[in-house]
Amino acid sequence: MLEILNASLKVGHRSLLDNISFTIQPGEFVAVCGPNGAGKSSLIRLISGEIKPANGHVRWHGKDIAAWNLLHLARHRALLQQRCEVGFDYTAMEVILLGRHPHHQGATRNVDVRIAELALAEVEGRHLADQIYSTLSGGEQARVQMARVLAQIWEPSDSPKLLLLDEPTAALDPRQQHRILSVAKQWARKGDVAVVAIVHDLNLAAQYADRIALLREGKLQTIDTVHAVVTPEAVEACFDLPCVLLTHPDGGTPMVAARRNIN
Repeated sequence: MLEILNASLKVGHRSLLDNISFTIQPGEFVAVCGPNGAGKSSLIRLISGEIKPANGHVRWHGKDIAAWNLLHLARHRALLQQRCEVGFDYTAMEVILLGRHPHHQGATRNVDVRIAELALAEVEGRHLADQIYSTLSGGEQARVQMARVLAQIWEPSDSPKLLLLDEPTAALDPRQQHRILSVAKQWARKGDVAVVAIVHDLNLAAQYADRIALLREGKLQTIDTVHAVVTPEAVEACFDLPCVLLTHPDGGTPMVAARRNIN
């Protein structure tokens, strides 16, 4: 279980996150939504162990995330960041194989190549395998990076896993947005993976997440089921966006539509 307990984050005198608390179980997909500058990426970095809270704790199965053995953590926790720079002329397959490094720490094995191929197929990217990463479009690069983090935690394990996705759909076309979030949901459904994803499109998050967390100005406004969170009242309070509630005709998930005038 992932526990965020009264966690705060500061840079100088500026508070980025303020007293955040919630828990996530393996098998659950939680989408984090909120306006620009709400602290969403800071929260993902905090959960990943990349940065430490000024106050409070982030615990993974009862132990502070910073106390885990780094190699064990790298085999069980994968982080997809907003920006993933690659400074060499690697192919897409070589980039994905970087995610396998914690499992071999030396020469790439046949099993690593096979897992990388399967991960690329998950994101409908087989045709990208031999292309130079830097020549790919932003959306294609995003799919390659998604395949990399999947390859990192691909193998079955006795220990639950954590998949952290910072705006995984930002550069994608509509089909691939649905594909990536569908894959994330399928991974949560494996039962041993907790998925946390920052998603800007609240209606898209509602179609795939089990729960949605709303952040505003570094504070957790709410975290609850999709039907409890996707309401005109909650959306307006978080985004300052007057809206009306609709129901998706395929599946019945709640949706919000902005009003024409948003003075």
